Amino acid sequence: MARSSTVVGISEGARRRPAPLLQPYVRWYEGYRLAGFPPAHHLGLSSPDLTVVLSLDRPVDITRAAAPGQSPGRFTALASGLATSAVTIAHDGNQHGIQLALTPAGARALLGVPTSALGAWVVDLEDLLGPDARELHERIAATPRWPERFAILDRILTRRLAGADGAAEMDARVAHAWHQLVTHPGAAVREVADEVGWSRRYLTARFTAELGVTPKESARIARFDRSKAMLRRPEVRLPDVAVRCGFYDQAHLAREWREFAGVPPSRWRQDEVFPFVQDSDVPPGEDSVP
Repeated sequence: MARSSTVVGISEGARRRPAPLLQPYVRWYEGYRLAGFPPAHHLGLSSPDLTVVLSLDRPVDITRAAAPGQSPGRFTALASGLATSAVTIAHDGNQHGIQLALTPAGARALLGVPTSALGAWVVDLEDLLGPDARELHERIAATPRWPERFAILDRILTRRLAGADGAAEMDARVAHAWHQLVTHPGAAVREVADEVGWSRRYLTARFTAELGVTPKESARIARFDRSKAMLRRPEVRLPDVAVRCGFYDQAHLAREWREFAGVPPSRWRQDEVFPFVQDSDVPPGEDSVP
C-alpha cells in the first residue's frame, strides 16, 4: 500500500492480519515508513488495542507519557497498555517501523502479563519478551520487504504462543464483558454484568484487575477511538461524529477529546499532519501487503 500526504513528505507501508492461530491475540500488523515531514510532536491517542512498536531507524522519542509519574524516554522496541490520556511523541519528520495491535488476551498469551500489569505505562519490549524481542528486532531490521517481515512476526509469535500455559488465558467472562463493551456502542455496564452472571461491583473489580481500566472507561475508550477514526475523514462534520459515535452532543465530544487527547477534535484535525501508523486508513482485517 502506498499513501501520499497533502503536506510535505511521503509515506508508505503495509497492513496485514497475522496468521490465523494468532488472530485472537493480535488484530493486525502494520509497517510504516515516513520521510520528509516537518519536525513536530505527534499525539499517540487512546485505543482499545495494546500497542507494540518495533522502530527500525531511530528510537521512538516519548516526551510525555500517559502514565502519571513516567519520565520521558526513548525506545527501540516498546509495549504499552490501555490509557485514557495521550502520549506525546517527538519526531524529526521521519519514522520507520512496525506496529502491532494486541488484544487483552494477547497481553497474557504473548507478553506474559495481564493488561493491568502494563497500565498506561510504556515499557521496553525486551523486559517482557527477553531474547525474543532482540530476535524480532534484528531479523526484521535485516529483512527489506513487508511480507517477509510479517512472516517473521508470525513465526516468533506462534512459537511464543505454543510455549504459553493455561495461566496465560483471560477469564472467559471478563473477556466477554470486554468484547461487549468495546464492540457494542451504548452497551450498559449493568446489562453486561447481568449477562455474565456477576454483580456490577464484582464485574468492575474483576475487569479492572485484569485490564487496568474500569468497564465504563473501556466503553469510553472505544467510543473515543471510533470518533478518532471518523475524524480522519475531513469531509465528516463534528456534529455527525458526535451523533454516530454515541456522544450526547458536540459539546460532549469536545469534552471527551480534551480529556483523552488534551486538545479539542477540531484542533487535532488541524495540527495532526504526520500520518502515523495509528492513523491508517486501511480498515482492520484488510490486508494491504503487495
